[in-house]
Amino acid sequence: MPATIIKGAFLMTEDGLKKDYGLRMEDGRIVQIAPNDELLKKEDDVLVEVPNEMILPGFVNGHNHMYGFLSHGITAEAMVTEFESFLDDFWWPYVEDRLNHELVEVTTRWACAEMIDSGVTSFVDILEGPNAIPGALEVERKVVEEAGLRGWLSFEACERKSKENGTQGLAENIEFVQKYNQKGGLVQGINSIHTLFTCSEEFVKQAKRLSDENHCMTHMHLSESVFEPNWCREKYGKTPVEIYEELGYLDEHVLASQVVQASDEELDVLAKHHVKAVSMPLSNCEVGGGFAPVSKMLERGMQVGLGTDGYINNFFEVMRGAFLMHKANQQDPQVMPAKTVYEMATSLGAQAIGLSDAGVLKEGNLADVITVSLEQPTPVNEKNVYDQIVLFTNPQNVKNVFVNGRQLKKDGKMITIDPAAAKEKLREATQQFWQVNERE
Repeated sequence: MPATIIKGAFLMTEDGLKKDYGLRMEDGRIVQIAPNDELLKKEDDVLVEVPNEMILPGFVNGHNHMYGFLSHGITAEAMVTEFESFLDDFWWPYVEDRLNHELVEVTTRWACAEMIDSGVTSFVDILEGPNAIPGALEVERKVVEEAGLRGWLSFEACERKSKENGTQGLAENIEFVQKYNQKGGLVQGINSIHTLFTCSEEFVKQAKRLSDENHCMTHMHLSESVFEPNWCREKYGKTPVEIYEELGYLDEHVLASQVVQASDEELDVLAKHHVKAVSMPLSNCEVGGGFAPVSKMLERGMQVGLGTDGYINNFFEVMRGAFLMHKANQQDPQVMPAKTVYEMATSLGAQAIGLSDAGVLKEGNLADVITVSLEQPTPVNEKNVYDQIVLFTNPQNVKNVFVNGRQLKKDGKMITIDPAAAKEKLREATQQFWQVNERE
């Protein structure tokens, strides 16, 4: 692959915005960051000049359910009254249990299109579909590789269907990890379990043991609502975090999603064990889960990223949610400044998923880069840039997307995915999916 030089109006560095700066990418890495006039073009180099755009690191979606598009607007008779009802009466029977390989493929392709459009270059996906294994992760992998994104894929193993299905779910993850993680490609695997109320203590310990033996990250949903904490207190007389700690589950290789209904004492334990976290501000509202104590996690030095949860996949809307909702909830306009939210979407998010060489534009880091137009009605400058990105930017402002130096979006148009065809296939699949649902 030839080297690519991008010359922009601005470039975001660790130290802030640099005017008339650009970068050079070679062999999947950023090899030079310098003023535009110091970036010398060689004979075979590809030159991308964007004089009205700023160059940013790609965003990191730390938690996605790509199959979640099946539920967007679904007509279902289930009346969801609270979180347990959401799972028992709607999500599991109407969506998750009916997932198959064809649906995995069409939802993955459209999810990749939306992520590219929104400037997301890396993501973690949690596939939930007990009747779609074995082989579901392999279906995802093929689509993600075609799209060109950097993805960590996992199947959410649990015992809610049966112990045998739970074991099969762990095997789906570990076999994928063993096959792809040592290759160092764009698509790799992590291990994932659901929750304490769908996994026995022995199953949780088994999952962590397999992760440690195969040197991969372990993921779980943690206290997405009051349901899991209440369930754990009733069954075990302990909080979820206390149980995980006693089971030896918590360490720096654990990624906890949601973490909405966690006490200060639980946060202390998570921070002590260097557990990473991902927050989904918008989907937490959908299920009535509450407001995650993100500012408290950050104060404790936890690495916290942002995720879409397969719900609203415009990553700018997710950033806006994180920026606005915590201010309102805590009645404090100083909480969650735009710079913090931007870091959760980039550097902190990358660290949370174990991606140490991404999320920041610097020499030696991965060439996961986006350019964003300066079309805002007010000028972007060094002092307001974080507010401009978080509050007043949208996918149509993302003009170019590069992952590992390969261009996925060019001048506002996707080039590795045909979005119209992907959307049409998803519409056809969901139309049939919903009609079956209506007949039931």
